[in-house]
Amino acid sequence: MATIDRQTPTLALAHALAAAGRGLPVFPLSATKLPALRSPHRGEQPPAHCRGECGLPGHGVHDATTDPAAVRALFAAAPRATGYGIACGRAPHRLIGIDLDVDPAYGSDAAGALRQLALQHLFTIPPTVTVLTPSGGRHLWLTGPADATVPNSAGRLAPGIDIRGTGGYLVGPGSVTAHGRYRLAPGTAHLTPAPAPRALLRLLTRPRRPATTTRNTGSTPTPDRRGEGLIQFVLAAHEGQRNTRLFWAACRAYEHGFGDTLADALAAAAVRTGLPEHEARAAIASAARLTSRRGGEETNGAA
Repeated sequence: MATIDRQTPTLALAHALAAAGRGLPVFPLSATKLPALRSPHRGEQPPAHCRGECGLPGHGVHDATTDPAAVRALFAAAPRATGYGIACGRAPHRLIGIDLDVDPAYGSDAAGALRQLALQHLFTIPPTVTVLTPSGGRHLWLTGPADATVPNSAGRLAPGIDIRGTGGYLVGPGSVTAHGRYRLAPGTAHLTPAPAPRALLRLLTRPRRPATTTRNTGSTPTPDRRGEGLIQFVLAAHEGQRNTRLFWAACRAYEHGFGDTLADALAAAAVRTGLPEHEARAAIASAARLTSRRGGEETNGAA
C-alpha cells in the first residue's frame, strides 16, 4: 500500500500537469478515486443538472481540462487531492479505457477473457499505454474515432472487463489511492494510446439487445435479477444521461420494493460513469421521496 504524505498532493499535481501537456484532460481525485472537489450545488433541491455551466469547479469529470493554469487552480482548490482523473472520450485522443480486473470470483482473470474475445472476433490489441492498478489489474488505453461514442459499462463485454468511454474517467498513473499507487507498466511509458481495432470498436458501440418480453405468470422478478438490469441501465448512460437514468432506475427499484437494498449498488454504478457521489445519492433520495408520495404509481419524469 502506498504511503500518503505531505508530498503526495504535490506529486499528483505534477503528474496531472504532465498528462495535460500530452493533451489529456485531467481533474483532481481523492484517495477514494472520487472527484476531490465537492459540488457547488450540494444540498440543492431538486438536485442540480449543472455540468459546469455555472463556471464553478466541483463537477467531477466535467472539470477536466488540459489548460495548465486551470489544472493548477483545480488542485489549489483541492489541497488534499492524491491523484488525478483523465476524462475519456474527449478530443484530441478520445480515450477509451479497457479496465481488466483481477478477481477470483470470475474464475479467471479478465485479460484471458479479452484474449478469448480477440480470437473470436479476429482482432489484436496493439501495443499501447498500460497502467497497473493496486489490485493487480490493468488499464489499457486506446483511442476512438470522432464519429464513435463508446458508452461506459461494467462486465458487458465479458466478466471482469469494464469500459471507460464518453463521460467516464480513468485514474492516471502516478495517482495514490487508499489501496495503493497506479503506475505505468514497464515498457509502455514511451507509447501513445493506440487506435482501437475496428472489430473491438464494433463490440464497444453496438446497441444492447432489447429485453425479451415474457408472458405474465403471476410472479414478480426477484430483486437480484431486476436489480442487475437496472444497474446495467445506469452503467450504459452517456454523458448528459447519467442523472436521468439513475433517477429512473431508482424509481423502478423503489416501486418494486427493493430500492433501499439496491441504493448503494446504483450509486456505485453512477459514480463509475462519472457522476459525483453526492449527486448520485441526491437523485436516489429524490426517487425514494417521489415514489413514496405516489404510493408506487408509475413514474415517467426525471429529477
